[in-house]
Amino acid sequence: MSSQHSKAEYDVVIQRNRRVAMRDGVTLATDVYLPARDGVALDGPWPTLLTRTPYDKLGFTADGEWWARRGYARVMQDVRGRFASEGDFYLLKNEAEDGYDTIEWLADQPWSTGKVGTVGTSYMGWVQSAAATQSPPHLSAMWVNQGAFNGLTSSLRQGGALELRWLAWAFWNAPVSPEAVADPALYAALDRAAVDLRGHLNNLPWREGDTPLSQTKDYERWAIDLLTQAREDDWLWQLPSMNFERFIGQTADVPSVYSGGWYDSYTRATCESFVAFSEAMSSPQYLLMGPWTHGEATLDRSWSGDVDFGPTAPTSGNLAASISDLRLEFFDQTLKGLDSGWEQRPPVTMFVMGGGTGRQLPSGRMDHGGAWSEASQWPPAGAAQSEMFLQPGGGLHSEPAGEDGGSSIYLFDPANPVPSISANVSSLREFAPEDPTLRQQIWPPTQRSRELILPGGADQRTRPDVMGAEPPYLRTATRPDVLSFQTDPLHQDVQVTGPVTVRLFVSSDAPDTDFTAALLDCYPANADYPEGYHLRISDSIKRLRFRHGYDREDFISPGEVAELTIELYPTANVFKAGHRIGVEISSSNYPRFDVNPNTGEPIGRQTHTRTALNTIWHDAGRASRVELSVVPS
Repeated sequence: MSSQHSKAEYDVVIQRNRRVAMRDGVTLATDVYLPARDGVALDGPWPTLLTRTPYDKLGFTADGEWWARRGYARVMQDVRGRFASEGDFYLLKNEAEDGYDTIEWLADQPWSTGKVGTVGTSYMGWVQSAAATQSPPHLSAMWVNQGAFNGLTSSLRQGGALELRWLAWAFWNAPVSPEAVADPALYAALDRAAVDLRGHLNNLPWREGDTPLSQTKDYERWAIDLLTQAREDDWLWQLPSMNFERFIGQTADVPSVYSGGWYDSYTRATCESFVAFSEAMSSPQYLLMGPWTHGEATLDRSWSGDVDFGPTAPTSGNLAASISDLRLEFFDQTLKGLDSGWEQRPPVTMFVMGGGTGRQLPSGRMDHGGAWSEASQWPPAGAAQSEMFLQPGGGLHSEPAGEDGGSSIYLFDPANPVPSISANVSSLREFAPEDPTLRQQIWPPTQRSRELILPGGADQRTRPDVMGAEPPYLRTATRPDVLSFQTDPLHQDVQVTGPVTVRLFVSSDAPDTDFTAALLDCYPANADYPEGYHLRISDSIKRLRFRHGYDREDFISPGEVAELTIELYPTANVFKAGHRIGVEISSSNYPRFDVNPNTGEPIGRQTHTRTALNTIWHDAGRASRVELSVVPS
């Protein structure tokens, strides 16, 4: 039997800026796209597909019309305090309740079947999971692309450190706050601050009044709250909109797709959402992971950063004609009840990176390659934990070092952090100066933005465009505050698919410090890359005071050896025969994360910095190691 799919058979009528009242009386501006004939909306009833956005619903007109032509009531809403909606904008704070109220309002409309699905990327993924924590009766299906799970452990903060992309997000979003829209001088000041983002990040921590954000209603408040609230008992992490993990038991049980990329800022959260809700829900849950960076447009690219994965990497290369067609298949099944073929798809569809030639392509990118794979669970069945132990002299072996394995020592200076070259990052952008010849700037100003860190994969070598890099431009491994460990050349391919964990035994002469870890695929030399190519696969960070959990802060004493666990982002990558598996250990990764001052002062409130003499132990009794999820050949 052939699959059934909705066809583009209707005209479209748009109802702009309908006011939807929230429980506290604030109204949110909502655009409704309805199927129509001859300029008149049809009665329906239609299943409804909702996107709630902080990025101006007017930018989604084409998407709204695409769905309405196929028999959906497509709805776009400005979230509270943004663009045409009333209220005050505090990052993510009200999204759970506002999402619930919107879904139930939609289900009560005369053109609605009562089935409401949600869809969206990034912040528009956050708001879906936030609303689901309130279990709205008429929520029927979700497609969360690159959304969060627990903002404390990843996506907002990570390992106790702050993902500085959110401070950048505050700067390039504040110019469209109601205060800035009403005050040209404030708009100009906020715009200049986004141009001088590097200067503001180099002057952390911020106190109240340090930046033009202080002249907005809430942007400074939530930025400083993110900077200073790092314990799980802080009020920020009690909110359902910030931490979905706490609310699993009351979350709506509906069919859901969690999609993301191996180089996305939400990689860990996407996989954790799928695992947690697969265990908790009776409804089918799906995971789709490609080799992509952040943003919906990247799903139709074959590359991330400086590496290319081949023509099948985009969704259009293997899975569907477009991401919209793939979503149509899902929502036709879950909201319309059509036999679209979606239910025949496996729970996990993932792109396994690697296997390419390692040569430079005409695009200038390195050919890393890869192929799609399917599985019934995450990590895939049959994946086994494999340990590789750090060795004196920089080796990485399957057996621990002996009793004389010793330690490796380096000096970490917060004034000279290790520069971030490439990363699972998004929104960490500065502005180019505004063009005075333009009467009105377009928002979001993507044509003016410049990434501070390259999103995606790259050789871990500094370049002139890397923030904090200075000539000569060398590999990070050459720095005295970076420890590099590598296996011997592999005799056969090794497929790592699943979580990546680094367990370290550490000591420090500072009361608190950070430790970072990165997993690398180290290519041998070839004619295009005569020094080889050290591709960053995944990384993360851990603040030492939180080594026993985020409910307490345990400082370390001189001479004390502590065990520390760093959860890197999960991945799926084939390390080819002849390659080396590499791990780099240090204590900073800036501006990806805020820099630890090593003083033990309250988080985000330090008054000074100091150097830290940090030690990694790798003898038999203190066997520091990396744990990989290896799939048999």
